[in-house]
Amino acid sequence: MNEINAGEEKLSSSNNLGESFCGDYITHRIKENVIEIQASNSLVLRIHILDHDILRFRYACDGIFQDDFSYAIDPDYKALSPKFDLEDQVTHILIKTDSIICLIAKKRLGITIVDHKYVIINSDEKGFHWLKHKKFNGNIVISSKKIQKDEAFFGLGDKPVDQNLKGKRLVNWGTDEYGFNKNTDPLYKNINFFYGYQNSRAYGIFLDNSFRTYFDFGQERKDVCSFWAKGGEMNYYFIYGPEPLAVAEKYAKLTGRPEMPPLWSLGYQQCKWSYYPESMVKEIASNLRSKKIPCDAIYLDIDYMDGFRCFTWDKEKFPDPKRMVSELKKDGFKTVVIIDPGIKIDPTYPVYQEAFDKGYFCRHSDGAFAKGKVWPGDCFFPDFTNPEVREWWAGLFKELIGDIEVDGVWNDMNEPAIFEVPNKTFPDDIRHDYDGHSCSHRKGHNVYGMQMARATYEGVKRSAPDKRPLVITRSGYNGMQRFSSVWTGDNIANWEHLEIAHVQVQRLSMSGISFCGSDIGGFTESPSGELFVRWLQMALFHPFYRTHSSGDHGEQEPWSFGEKYLDISRKVINLRYRFLPLIYTAFYQYHKNGTPVLYPLIFSKEKCKESFVDRSDECIFAGQILYCPVFEKGSLIREVYLPEGNWYNFHNNFKYSGSQEHIIHAPLDELPMFVKEGSIIPLGPELQFVGERKVNTLELRVYIGSEKTSSYLYLDDNDGYAYVDGQKRYSEFIFEEQEGRYRILQKYDGTYSPEVKTFELFFIGLENTLSEVWVDGQQIKKIDQSKRDGGIKVGSDFKEIYFQ
Repeated sequence: MNEINAGEEKLSSSNNLGESFCGDYITHRIKENVIEIQASNSLVLRIHILDHDILRFRYACDGIFQDDFSYAIDPDYKALSPKFDLEDQVTHILIKTDSIICLIAKKRLGITIVDHKYVIINSDEKGFHWLKHKKFNGNIVISSKKIQKDEAFFGLGDKPVDQNLKGKRLVNWGTDEYGFNKNTDPLYKNINFFYGYQNSRAYGIFLDNSFRTYFDFGQERKDVCSFWAKGGEMNYYFIYGPEPLAVAEKYAKLTGRPEMPPLWSLGYQQCKWSYYPESMVKEIASNLRSKKIPCDAIYLDIDYMDGFRCFTWDKEKFPDPKRMVSELKKDGFKTVVIIDPGIKIDPTYPVYQEAFDKGYFCRHSDGAFAKGKVWPGDCFFPDFTNPEVREWWAGLFKELIGDIEVDGVWNDMNEPAIFEVPNKTFPDDIRHDYDGHSCSHRKGHNVYGMQMARATYEGVKRSAPDKRPLVITRSGYNGMQRFSSVWTGDNIANWEHLEIAHVQVQRLSMSGISFCGSDIGGFTESPSGELFVRWLQMALFHPFYRTHSSGDHGEQEPWSFGEKYLDISRKVINLRYRFLPLIYTAFYQYHKNGTPVLYPLIFSKEKCKESFVDRSDECIFAGQILYCPVFEKGSLIREVYLPEGNWYNFHNNFKYSGSQEHIIHAPLDELPMFVKEGSIIPLGPELQFVGERKVNTLELRVYIGSEKTSSYLYLDDNDGYAYVDGQKRYSEFIFEEQEGRYRILQKYDGTYSPEVKTFELFFIGLENTLSEVWVDGQQIKKIDQSKRDGGIKVGSDFKEIYFQ
């Protein structure tokens, strides 16, 4: 047996004394799209058919189900409840939808899911079983599945481990791990969702249980995948693709997709622990502008507060916050401030006193308030699982957001992290409201950070109703993407962490959380100039693009490493701003469909992907760009695998054949990146900040190919909610070859007229000089023959272009 946690019971997924199993089938009944099966030992299994390819399994060991409540499932999720067939066979109950067949064995209710050709997708080993929890009573609920031949596993949020999880055992219990390393586990987030992939087919399993959860992908027994929780109910969702990207989109629909962010939040952001006093903040802002480094946001860490009291300002360091924030806005900077959950115990502090009087703080089981030491010293902590407390917390942002006009809020330490205690957080007996489903911290811990982010999101949105909120959180649970962006926590400035961050962000993105990033350059220790610029490159397509560092190892701004690295940093950040139209479009696809903004090769459209299961260096952004960062100090070359088709080097337009590896030159000032043939990539101008000036023209780079392809561009007002009422344009550009000529069609709905009025087209990969261009039936007479690739200007509302 394996000891999971010191001081707790030993638990193995095999050979445990005292295990209980499902009894044998007795009877079943159907109510709408729920099949309920009664077993011989009082156990009841409910199978909810939510969609043709989404099934939910719930088990009640004693026949009594817990309240059907979840923080993870999007309240707006509408189950399709499709038609299905059910057959009561001799040895099985068979449930058939348009996509899959679920077989429930009458012996111990073992589950097998197959496709319509009866090829196994996923099947139980022991299936559901449970153990009595010796310390806390209740049950440890377990499910074990067979690992299919050559099956690989992915997901689980930002685990700092290799992309393929096979052979690993991992735990979700939000933990403050300052300066974590590769394979450190657990970390801050608690994402109970993973993929299985085998034989070119993918499925997902989401265990909706907020107790401490475990996932074993064949570490203990190489042919068994197990997942279990230290309490609560075995309640999991099975999602069939068969493509990995389809699984991601269906999972995002289930747990929620975010609203569109303000465009400025996708720009470069500068942060440090800490920029103070005001004169230093102004100096940083001045340097960014004078050195022509694009930047949209400056962060204030805990030192802006009066004695680390949330929702206060240190008036010696920041004598007039409203004026400072206003002056920063005039220079194009948004201000983002940190807010932690710990509320200083101080009767003269109104936030504390109000929460104390109303009983809003977490309590021990004996009724005493839960005290913990964090930055302000002794603190109490709001119970964010109480809707009344969330409502109160949201109201606290009225001055900060509504009056002072801070633009974003960053929630840290919200696992919650507690100093000077061995477990780094609350004891197990702390009580939580859990939205009327009272529970201990064993159940409430993993959702605490998410519910804080939710309350913050509601407060920021309420206090500035005409603007889209930016909230950042360190901890959270499945569904957190509805409220907040995330970063990967307190990483280290070294080359290993550069690679770790690359994998973490891909893993978060495939886990439904695309608005993510890492602390560029590393939070602890000091990067070299080379490492810093390679990190800026690696994060180029991460939606959350922020440099952040601790204050104990010197400066970490783009100019901190000398002129050579300043020039490269400026070049990379300028490129980030040029890519903003594409990044914004990718985010719209995430918002609209749940499509991950970036993902590993295993999610690509190449037909045979088995060789990709262990590859994580190559990453695909927006379905059209493949990039592969440099992870080795001093390296100026990069081995890159390109999937099937032809690919263009973004920097020199050289064309490479796919389905093979290439050795690519990777000078220090370039991120190796490639564009799929047939893609149409929108690029904007270089800007010092979003909104610096009107953007009337976008560049469209047309990468010539032989296949019919679709590319997209999303445009709206960049902030506010007019887009919800249809004030947006989502264009599909269809590229194809027709009888020796090339054609581009633009399709979009609605009458919205964007700020962008003109496209400038460049044709990459033409074999001959551009000879003629027709736009909506009119020939462009003047073509500069010196420009082989074009530079043709057309109206942004064109419908059809022919060229050769």
